[in-house]
Amino acid sequence: MTLAPGAERTAVRVELLVDQRWFAICELTDLTPGRGVAALLPDGAQVAVFLDRSGRAYAIGNRDPFSGAYVLSRGLLGSADGRPFVASPLLKQRFDLETGWCLDDETVGVQAYATRTRPAVSAPAPVV
Repeated sequence: MTLAPGAERTAVRVELLVDQRWFAICELTDLTPGRGVAALLPDGAQVAVFLDRSGRAYAIGNRDPFSGAYVLSRGLLGSADGRPFVASPLLKQRFDLETGWCLDDETVGVQAYATRTRPAVSAPAPVV
C-alpha cells in the first residue's frame, strides 16, 4: 500500500488475531472505506483487509480458492441478508467477511481473522 505524501495519519491501528496473538497490520487511516488492501503476516501468508463504510475492519485470507490467485483484496464489498461479503474480482464468488465461508458454495471457505482497532502505543522518548 502506498500513502500519499502528507496523508493524514491517526494513532489508531488495525490488529488481527494471529496464532492467539494480536498483530498490528496497519493504521486505520491506511484503509479506504469500501475498499481492500493486501498485507503480509509474519509467516508470509497474505491477508485481505477491508474497512466497511461504517468503519468496521475485516480480514480474510487473500487467496481465491476457486482460481488460486491472491486477489480477494481487490474484490467488491457488499452485503447479503445483513452479512458483509467480498466478491472475488475474478469469478465473482462471495466470501463472508466474518466467517470466510463462500456464500455461493458452502463447501469452500478462506480463513477469517478477528480484528480490532486500538490506539497505537508510542515508544517512550529516549533518556538523554
